[in-house]
Amino acid sequence: MGSSSKKKKEKQKDFQKPKLKVGKAKAKAANFTDTSFRTKCKSDNQRRDALAFLTSQLSSGSSGGSGRQGANAGNSNPVGTAGLLNRLLPLISDPAGPVRAQLLKLFRVLPPSDVRPAAGKILLYIRAGITNLSSAVREDALGALEWLLDVAGDELVACPGGWLKTLNGLGAMMGWVAAVQTNTFSSTGANSVSFSSSGWSSAPKTSFAGSSTATLVKGGGTGGSKAMRGASFARQLAALTKFLEIGLRRETPAPYNPQAYWDSLYRRQPSAPPPDGVSNSTSSSTLNPFGHLNLFGAPRDEDSEMYADREDRQRVFAKRWQAAIVRGIEEARREGGAVGRAAATLDDVLQAGMEDYNQMVTVS
Repeated sequence: MGSSSKKKKEKQKDFQKPKLKVGKAKAKAANFTDTSFRTKCKSDNQRRDALAFLTSQLSSGSSGGSGRQGANAGNSNPVGTAGLLNRLLPLISDPAGPVRAQLLKLFRVLPPSDVRPAAGKILLYIRAGITNLSSAVREDALGALEWLLDVAGDELVACPGGWLKTLNGLGAMMGWVAAVQTNTFSSTGANSVSFSSSGWSSAPKTSFAGSSTATLVKGGGTGGSKAMRGASFARQLAALTKFLEIGLRRETPAPYNPQAYWDSLYRRQPSAPPPDGVSNSTSSSTLNPFGHLNLFGAPRDEDSEMYADREDRQRVFAKRWQAAIVRGIEEARREGGAVGRAAATLDDVLQAGMEDYNQMVTVS
């Protein structure tokens, strides 16, 4: 009897609702997962429209004018160009084509004087773009490089990594790969250049304009026609031509300064009145005047070096890339058309930029 009544009570418990205390929430299980949150996602069209609005605001503010418009010209960009670039530069490699196209329009309305100090940082994202796996991203990144060459060409070639790393990126994009053999020397003592097995096949196969990965050019489903691929390759040659023209052009001679030799030797700053309480001997030179020789420092990365002088750029270009580009020009000229004309222009710029250096090497 006892067991029978016990079973009946247990069955009745299954149909009884437990009374909860008022205001006390039900205890959550140990494996409870909150799924009540909502994500906020912006479409590509919304991001493009936001960039278009920002472009119109900056362009109207930079136009200046008289009256209230001219007074509010400086308030069109309250965060400043540097703050704006910090948020916009990652969009260079954005997968959405309309966003990248609008980004280039926005870049062109930025004040060049504000862009020049940030040339090195901008170049980092551009180099990542021109070596992207997507051919459409590489093409738009090339447009960003053309814009930066227009507004800050001198700062671009003179910033750390701006000379060799940009050459490496352009060469990889065009399929021109040159490797330096550090343990093999020619009879003149200079480093010889060897070419990789994949670096010197025909341009339609190695350049991004004719590569097998060019499947989404401007949102298309195929690699495009032969004329489109040729136009893209000619555009790459034109960008390389402009880059070499800026980096190898003759510099305007500075006025004669009899103290320039000693200022350079001891790394003295330009003559200016010393700060209050500081003597001339402390402000005119550094504590380590021969530190630039790097006698006891770590080995330097040649690709990341800052080549601010034309002779330094000529020297490292002759050692690393001159033979590769000369051979690439010969291959491009055989194609004729727009590619051949672009290669001829590149050859003229290369001859003009390296003529005095080649003569100096021949004489020595």
